Amino acid sequence: MMNFIFSGMLVFSFVFAVLTGRIEQLSRSVLEQAGNAVELVLSLLGMLCLWSGIMRIAQESKLTEKLSKALSPITGRLFHGLKPGGRAMRAITMNLVANFLGLGNAATPLGIQAICEMRKEQGAQGTATNEMAMFVVLNTASLQLIPTTTAMIRMQYGAAAPLDILPAVWLASIGSITVGVVMAKTLEKVWRERG
Repeated sequence: MMNFIFSGMLVFSFVFAVLTGRIEQLSRSVLEQAGNAVELVLSLLGMLCLWSGIMRIAQESKLTEKLSKALSPITGRLFHGLKPGGRAMRAITMNLVANFLGLGNAATPLGIQAICEMRKEQGAQGTATNEMAMFVVLNTASLQLIPTTTAMIRMQYGAAAPLDILPAVWLASIGSITVGVVMAKTLEKVWRERG
């Protein structure tokens, strides 16, 4: 689907550049933005490597187990079908921690690992379980305490105070998490009643 959207945007831009006689501006803009994209990727790559390494150290040092126990009152209620100290719960915890730190790119591999572990633990074949659906909701809404990636991008583009967005990020995160969890639990209940 995204391929169609991006292709449509490219065709749309090219057609209107030709129709308005601005093909030269389009060409210049494409080249400038390609360079900007490479700079942005390289600046984010260092931060992503750092935090991915920290997450790996946390896994190897058994910090994930401690974090899993610390978050167990919350995760136990949200993921009641999973073993409290199991591999799936540890992967979920690390994904949540990565999202707390605003590291969406670092959270993605941990999210994939969490879904794989849930599938193994619950024996799910082809259909998402309620716990998987809840995890997708939490991962998508992602409560961010420190929006690291956003702050890095804002700093790169010259923001004087890259973290001045914290109150807005917290409100948006809490709102999206609340709505997502309530809807997931409501739909889980409706689905269970229907049989």
